[in-house]
Amino acid sequence: MPFQRVRLQAYKTLAVIALALALAVAAFPSIERIYLERASAAGENTLRIAVEGLSGSLERFQPMPGLIAERPILVDLLKDPDNEGLRPFVNEQLRLTAMSLGVSDVYLMDIGGNTIAASSYRKELSFVGRNFSFRPYFQQAIEGGLGRYFALGTTSGERGYFFASPVLDNTRILGVIAIKFTVDSFEEAWRGGASEILVTDLAGVVFMSSRPEWHFRTFGALGSREFARISRDRQYPLDRLIPFEIDRRTTGTLDRLTLDGETFVANEVPLATVGWRVLHLTPTAPARAQALLTLLGAVLLMLLTLLGWQIVNERRARAAERLEVQRQANERLERQVAKRTEALNTANARLTEEVEERKATEQRLRQTQRELIQAGKLAALGQMSAALSHEINQPLTAVKAYADNAATYLERDRIAEAADNVARISRMVDRMATLSGHLRNFARRPQDSVEPVDLSAIVGDALDLMEVRIAGVKARVDYTAPPAPVLVMGGRVRLQQVIVNLLSNALDAMQAVEEPVITIEIDHPAPDATRLLVTDIGSGLDEAVQDQIFDPFFTTKGPKKGLGLGLSISYNIVRDFGGSMAAANAPGGGAVFSVTLRSAETGDQTAVAAQ
Repeated sequence: MPFQRVRLQAYKTLAVIALALALAVAAFPSIERIYLERASAAGENTLRIAVEGLSGSLERFQPMPGLIAERPILVDLLKDPDNEGLRPFVNEQLRLTAMSLGVSDVYLMDIGGNTIAASSYRKELSFVGRNFSFRPYFQQAIEGGLGRYFALGTTSGERGYFFASPVLDNTRILGVIAIKFTVDSFEEAWRGGASEILVTDLAGVVFMSSRPEWHFRTFGALGSREFARISRDRQYPLDRLIPFEIDRRTTGTLDRLTLDGETFVANEVPLATVGWRVLHLTPTAPARAQALLTLLGAVLLMLLTLLGWQIVNERRARAAERLEVQRQANERLERQVAKRTEALNTANARLTEEVEERKATEQRLRQTQRELIQAGKLAALGQMSAALSHEINQPLTAVKAYADNAATYLERDRIAEAADNVARISRMVDRMATLSGHLRNFARRPQDSVEPVDLSAIVGDALDLMEVRIAGVKARVDYTAPPAPVLVMGGRVRLQQVIVNLLSNALDAMQAVEEPVITIEIDHPAPDATRLLVTDIGSGLDEAVQDQIFDPFFTTKGPKKGLGLGLSISYNIVRDFGGSMAAANAPGGGAVFSVTLRSAETGDQTAVAAQ
């Protein structure tokens, strides 16, 4: 019986779901149409604003050529076009006029269409000297009317609308004055919204659009006569006059327009005075998505109602079953509690043993890390030992020579020369003592304490240690020590090891560079932080390995050239100091490694213990 009841209930549920889906599919076109009509109504408002803006600009600029043409100085120049004293003055007047009107160009043409003065006379692509007799606006104005035309500029390459008026001397036409204003500002205002706006001429060519890729596309193929006219007037680039793939369907007041496979709700307004069509296109995808969400919401509400009804029935049907199940469950629970209590005690004992084992493992790991740090330093000492022995051997040879010379000078009673040789011996001994002191400090096993240390002094010590290797590869170190101590929280010896490792890696990265350069900088990226930057001019870091550069045993060097522990050890040392370490490619090429440490208190002058 329970099984039959559940199966019957499942059949009812499936029937209700199927009915809801059928209703949703049937209602979808009507709901979609509602949202499309709303989009069309909103598009009408936007289209009205766009049309008012275009009409206002046309009405504003239309009388301007006629007003400018009344200037007597234009007549004077047209009568005497070779007047070099008058031409510059007219050019400057036209430039100031263009600036005050906010138009792109103002220019004066003689009766043959040659431009003799223009506001663009200072520009490289000036209109001066160019002939525009082929333009319809010139032909309309030279006949005594108001010239108007939209075209792509043959000189500037900018789309714009042209107005032109004749320049009269009494009743005789001497030339034409024209203005041009660009349409980029309108298109910029149209962009950024969810809809598109475009403007076409009488031939169906799109000359303004919120989508730049639609410029000069056509609504249908152009006839041969129309194509010849555009070519003759040089109105548009001929290679871009490509027709749209159009599908237009009108249902009632709703106009659906598909351009190249993309469907829109279209609103259209003609501008009869200039022969334009302004179209506002709203994508249908958002309306379809809204309709789909509405249907999904309705279906979801029906399903929730059905689910609630099922829950009520199930609760009633299973009330008695639950009591029996609960009783049986209580009995099983009592038996399981006893078993689980015993298992829990065993698990607690195992957990205690694991905690102790993990503590011991952590202690061993720390000890291993310290040993790896010391091993890394000893490895670095081994690399430097041959070069340092050569560096110390030369002063020892010189010391012996100076000592022999000093003895000879004393025998000959030349005290001054003997004293000079003794002073030279002293300086060389000091130099060897400094090198040996750096080596001794570098080889010492560091302590775990973190305290204020002078970062600039540690950089100097590291450079002293690496001096022989740097000189051996003829590398240059670009570093200026700060004038005052730079106190950071760390350990002197361990931090010195980090810097030596970074310098060594930088030299390895520049083996193929003829003139290696290492740049060292110290800055403060935050008030409580100090950063050390070590930059080389090598081949940089491969993006594929940047995330693994600090992993143990990861190396980009060849076989027998390192175990890949140097950067990993340095990374853990810096992290123990409470700092961070990062690697990236330098803007000018090469790699840059940064070590960021906590700044010590500026007033803390506590002596730094040797690490």
